[in-house]
Amino acid sequence: MDEISGTSANLESLLDGRTSCRAYQDRQVPRAVIEEILRLAQKTPSWCNTQPWQVSITEGEGTERFRAALGEYVIANPQEPDFEFPRAYEGEYKARRFECAMALYDSVGIERGDRAASAAQTMKNFQLFGAPHVAIVTTEEALGTYGAVDCGLYVDTFLLAATSLGVGTIPQAALAGSSTFIRRYFGIDDTRKVVCAISFGYPDTEHPVNKFRTTREDVGNVVQWMTG
Repeated sequence: MDEISGTSANLESLLDGRTSCRAYQDRQVPRAVIEEILRLAQKTPSWCNTQPWQVSITEGEGTERFRAALGEYVIANPQEPDFEFPRAYEGEYKARRFECAMALYDSVGIERGDRAASAAQTMKNFQLFGAPHVAIVTTEEALGTYGAVDCGLYVDTFLLAATSLGVGTIPQAALAGSSTFIRRYFGIDDTRKVVCAISFGYPDTEHPVNKFRTTREDVGNVVQWMTG
């Protein structure tokens, strides 16, 4: 067990340190740091080594223009994701989602049932939570579900790489609801499908929204062992 503990300590530290950052410092991440995150993320495994991910990243005034344009678009248009959003949250999935939402609302003082305040919090998704950068992750349409799965692996590596360099992140499915707009805005080919976005920057560690934590299910409740 000492050998296992020793080899997994660094990974566990990264996993424990990674959170969904919803408030950021007003400063850019240096290009060299972003490039190192991307270099590490490129080591992600993929089906038949297809490496289907492509990434569009904003910085500086590019982020501000995109933030403004996205906000205007979302207010005026319905959602149009390339990949179907969950049809329903039921049972334990509904309970976990509710627990997460209540922890988020409690951290920023939103009272239960305050629909105006919760709607305003939701809109912060499209303001990138004030992050100085956003990465849009896309996959090739012809690669189907497994291209999207590979991109999910890429997103996780990106998050952990960013954490290792002191950069806060939040993966956002919400932006994928504006896929047509995003493709047009970034000049992305129609054969590519928007998987999600990752807003990122240096976290504001004093903001209460960055201090709540979600829970994880016990391993024994999610694993089935077949021993005979």
